[in-house]
Amino acid sequence: MTRILTKLTLSTALAATLLPGAALAQDAWFPYDAEQTEPAFAADGARTPVTYEALETAEKPWNICAALPHMKDAYWLGVDYGLVEEARRLGVKLNVTDAGGYTELANQISQIEDCVASGADAVIVGAISYDGLNSVIAEVAGKGIPVIDVINGVSSQDISGKALVSFNTMGSEIGNYLAEKHPAGSDEVTVGWFPGPAGAGWVEAANTGFMTAVEGSAVKVLEPRYGDTGKEAQLKLVEDVLQANPEVDYIAGTAVTAEAAQGVIRSRGLTDQTGILAFYLTPGVWTGIERGFITAAPADSMVIQARMAVDQAIRVLEGKDYIKHVGPKIFVINQDNIADTNRAAVLPPEDFSPIFSVE
Repeated sequence: MTRILTKLTLSTALAATLLPGAALAQDAWFPYDAEQTEPAFAADGARTPVTYEALETAEKPWNICAALPHMKDAYWLGVDYGLVEEARRLGVKLNVTDAGGYTELANQISQIEDCVASGADAVIVGAISYDGLNSVIAEVAGKGIPVIDVINGVSSQDISGKALVSFNTMGSEIGNYLAEKHPAGSDEVTVGWFPGPAGAGWVEAANTGFMTAVEGSAVKVLEPRYGDTGKEAQLKLVEDVLQANPEVDYIAGTAVTAEAAQGVIRSRGLTDQTGILAFYLTPGVWTGIERGFITAAPADSMVIQARMAVDQAIRVLEGKDYIKHVGPKIFVINQDNIADTNRAAVLPPEDFSPIFSVE
């Protein structure tokens, strides 16, 4: 494994030339600025800058299965894109499943079991629940099949690797933005907060990061509104909060929340009154920032996380060195730097449609 410690620290004020993967083509995505967490799988582990190097090819056409929560929004389309492109690049087989949403834990468990029964050599899991998959993960790992935790996070210690970022940091980036803009002693502002589906590991992490970041500032956060990341569900939550709190100064939450809120804010004539923030990036959020309707969002490079997960799986299967717990560096995209940011490094192509199989 090639790992080169970097001295580079990313911040919200990064110049375009320093953005991770800014000059890389899609078929040569690495080396990529990343962070390694040590000890691996520790929620409070220390993150160290590394340069991620992927394999050039796999030794054989391994059979990889990836179980995702859903394909309802462009974020998970980006994950699918990364999985598919990396499987093609490495020359391995891939089967992707869609559980149907964050209420479908039993379905995801069944899909993982079916993957193993169908002969999967390794399983990549975008988990619906932080704790709810632990039994099936233990069962799969007990058969000698490596399990890679991608994007969302699980509490199981039976996994072989994690390819993800800290959603605590993602939430805190947005919380810090608000706290710095509205410090203690300034006029109080009210924020409607929409962290996502209750019980999901990434949601709880983002919520903790956000709430900790705004503590002690002039930011008053309304009771968090949890809900599935389907657009209809988030739209209803936003409308309910605006109905009960017409004076709200900010809508902050998932990318789907931000996408849904744009139309509501415009239709109610609140564009100059209510700001919108997302704690992760999607194509819709990207467009919203470009047009000035969304203020900012951290980029977690979901396409790269997915590519890393495939690379980890192959490395485990082939007995090669690998970073057990790694993810792309997080940086914030806003109206000041979006024109200088390479979209292809952080998002899937605009015309990408779900692909469920690579032969």
